[in-house]
Amino acid sequence: MRSCVLSRWKAYDLDMRVLLVEDDTRIAHFVAKGLREQSYAVDVAVTGEDALYQVAINTYDLVILDVMIPAPDGFAVCKELRRTGHRMPVLMLTARDAVEDRIEGLDRGADDYLTKPFEFRELLARLRALLRRPSALQPATLSVADLVIDTAGQAVLRGGKSISLTAKEYALVEFLARNAGRVVGRAEIAEHVWDEEFDPFSNLIEVYVNRLRRKIDAKGAKPLLHTRRGAGYVLTSDVNADGKTSDVRRRDHV
Repeated sequence: MRSCVLSRWKAYDLDMRVLLVEDDTRIAHFVAKGLREQSYAVDVAVTGEDALYQVAINTYDLVILDVMIPAPDGFAVCKELRRTGHRMPVLMLTARDAVEDRIEGLDRGADDYLTKPFEFRELLARLRALLRRPSALQPATLSVADLVIDTAGQAVLRGGKSISLTAKEYALVEFLARNAGRVVGRAEIAEHVWDEEFDPFSNLIEVYVNRLRRKIDAKGAKPLLHTRRGAGYVLTSDVNADGKTSDVRRRDHV
């Protein structure tokens, strides 16, 4: 049985695609809607079987996993994810707050544990913390030439002036900035910036790239967003034969 997907959307401080595993429709809708408003791309699974299927066919940057889901339960799903080599962060949700339950979840491979009911702001904070953990620390500020992206505040500036972006436009520019100097294709963009409802035959990516280009390369500014015909797109201030750049800076807030 395939997962039930609720609505659309995408990332905190990045190009993040999240799998939410929750069988309570009300909670799933609330969490997915809130995450999408924060620019994450979200798929929803309602059973353990659905969750394992989705992970097998998609690439996720993080999994939010309820413990009490139809079999296999969250503990078993987490254990199976780790057994099969998946290393994305896993945040477990549960209404059970016993120490033994938390220990079991962590021992099965979970990275964090949040007890229901919870404040959505705390969920966001925990996701941000988990997404900063990968081997290469995710920078809090990205800059390409005079384009600056504050990933925590989801603010984008060019030449010191604020640029107003929609959630999806922001998700796209952040993904490109995190891959600055490297050409990324449509498939890679779709994998991280859109969810499984994305139609690969649509021109939606091109539409958003053009919208973004009009905003960040406006008013005679030096072009930063470039199209590589037949290959994809690259965000850089110095396009050359190999697509690399010497003017991409990443900074962490301490």
